[in-house]
Amino acid sequence: MDSFMDWFWLMVWWFFFFMYLMILFRILADLFRDHELSGWWKALWIVALVVFPFVSALVYVIARGRGMAERQMQDMSQAKAQTDAYIRDVSGSQSSAATQIADAKALLDSGVIDQDEFATLKAKALA
Repeated sequence: MDSFMDWFWLMVWWFFFFMYLMILFRILADLFRDHELSGWWKALWIVALVVFPFVSALVYVIARGRGMAERQMQDMSQAKAQTDAYIRDVSGSQSSAATQIADAKALLDSGVIDQDEFATLKAKALA
């Protein structure tokens, strides 16, 4: 490791090793995410990834790449929908001060509450 080229090639090999690990973990995650694939096929893919790692990873990406992308997009859209529903649920339960005051003013105008109750509701909304 005395020359620059030795260090350079070491970094190149490390890059490809980590890239392969990322692809391998992505394939394994996709295997366990796919509910349509039977357990035997999953086991066969895992054995193939252990015995012939580079070839089987390449074949998996070529053969099932479109399904990988679709499952990833489906999971992301489901997570986004759950996050949006949570945000709507949390933010919808608390109305703004202006909305509370407007509702209290409507009650005052309709005669349901008097001026003192309106002042109390307005103070609560602004607090």
